[in-house]
Amino acid sequence: MPILHKVAAVQFEPTMFEKDRNITGLIGLVTEAAKAGARLIVTPEMGTTGYCWFDRAEVAPFVETVPGATTACFETVARTHDCYIVIGMPEVEPSSGLYYNTAVLIGPEGVIGKHRKTHPYIAEPKWSAPGNLGHQVFETPIGRIALLICMDIHFIETARIVALKGADVICHVSNWLAERTPAPYWISRAFENGCYLIESNRWGLERTVQFSGGSCVIEPDGSIAAVIDAGDGIAYATIDLELARDPSVLGRRVLEQRRPDLYKELPTTTYAWNPLDFFGLYAHRPLPPGRKSRVAVAQFSPTDDVGENLARIEEMVVAATRDRDADLIVFPERSITGLGQGLAESLSGPAVERLLSIAARENIYIVAGMAESADGRVHNTAVLAGPEGLIGSYRQIHPTSEDRNWATPGEDWRVFDTPLGRLGLLIGHDAMFPEAARILSLRGCDLIACPAAMRERFYASHPGSAIHQNYPIPTGATPDHWHHFRVRAGENNVFFAFANIADELNGFPGRSGIFGPDTFEFPRREAHAGPGTSLASVNIDTSNLDTRYPTNVVRRKDMMAMRLPHHYLDLI
Repeated sequence: MPILHKVAAVQFEPTMFEKDRNITGLIGLVTEAAKAGARLIVTPEMGTTGYCWFDRAEVAPFVETVPGATTACFETVARTHDCYIVIGMPEVEPSSGLYYNTAVLIGPEGVIGKHRKTHPYIAEPKWSAPGNLGHQVFETPIGRIALLICMDIHFIETARIVALKGADVICHVSNWLAERTPAPYWISRAFENGCYLIESNRWGLERTVQFSGGSCVIEPDGSIAAVIDAGDGIAYATIDLELARDPSVLGRRVLEQRRPDLYKELPTTTYAWNPLDFFGLYAHRPLPPGRKSRVAVAQFSPTDDVGENLARIEEMVVAATRDRDADLIVFPERSITGLGQGLAESLSGPAVERLLSIAARENIYIVAGMAESADGRVHNTAVLAGPEGLIGSYRQIHPTSEDRNWATPGEDWRVFDTPLGRLGLLIGHDAMFPEAARILSLRGCDLIACPAAMRERFYASHPGSAIHQNYPIPTGATPDHWHHFRVRAGENNVFFAFANIADELNGFPGRSGIFGPDTFEFPRREAHAGPGTSLASVNIDTSNLDTRYPTNVVRRKDMMAMRLPHHYLDLI
């Protein structure tokens, strides 16, 4: 039985030092949305005051308590129109005198709850303290509502925690910048958690900072229900809480398929220290030196003939090494054995032996998928072969519900040190779990190779934005705006080599690619495979750049250093 509510994302350009004007403007937009029937109305981060404050002294005249005079203004609208409103404002805590970047949820009865931004962007430490309230979900008559603020959503842990607490809707208030919106991060957080995301972003120019607009409502499958590009305005959509209360990702109940027993590393901080010192401590598994190299992904449609598959693999390896100078090539899930049942091979059998001979002859590292037979069980496995022989293998930890009919789940994460850098392996459905790539990144991986056999949509285009961005940030139309596995790369500061089956007749879209470790680097360091059987390759650099402290983002891992693991205990 559908549970339908009309919701609204308000887009607004506040003006610094004109708090009363901002509140009046927001009240007008919120009232308009309420009169149009919206039950949940979301407004931007720091929408009451503007954002780019120099320091505590400059913002001091504009901070308020919660509840306070500003929240009372919005309480009147909520009470009059029986609606729920989220506002962003600078808050002062009377007991400490500390300031916070805060989102407040207001209903007909007053303030329901608040969220203090936990993961600061560059600007917040100039005036505010990190949030100390964790990540909460608020029960209301119109659903279970979570609040996140801008940079919070860069971190997979925040949205995952509120999803695990039963959030129907994430209200994300932001001052997002430096890319086209709706931002890929926003889409991925809704998509991977199977919940709605209402995004209220500001637009306009403030102290040379260009904000991106794009306020929207995102469905649990990652599709955009409504969006505003530029200008003040309101995006309306109708949400169905039943979809969020039966959360699935690509039709699969991923929250039920999680493996918290294997996620114990998530509340650790492996990048609090210089990673060269941390990983080199006690001379146990120091990071490999790394180097500049070339990585390729190959997509094709394997058959149930192992010999035919290996011939195709050999052909594509030769093309990658001789035409593209590739040092590593990644093939799709079960590219050796095919997708049929009963075709499992041993790691010591002739199929792997042939793969090893190809790697040795062509002097290349190869990642390929297979159904592995071992000790009376079958596993969905990825094999890493190199010129020196069999380096190792990884058994898929998160099989799909269909694959559980034949595949026994793996029990440990695997990382391998190679001349190219530290390499981690995931297989297809594993990568739908944000916890999986996060653990490999925390273990120091430079590169994650992900053989896949995914049929569903994990990508979307963009029609282009009217908002001007400084060169070289793109604003035009693109078919590759959102790719879920580009997000995986950027949020973990790793290169991500995703090799998917390409077979349009059977629903496999391909869309393979290698994605770089910095989402906001333009032009991007990435390459996309074409339609059908094809190769893509790109140059990568995993070296330390000859410095005492790594300046290469894939080694420095800013996103890992900025994590706040004391907030993440709910993940395990």
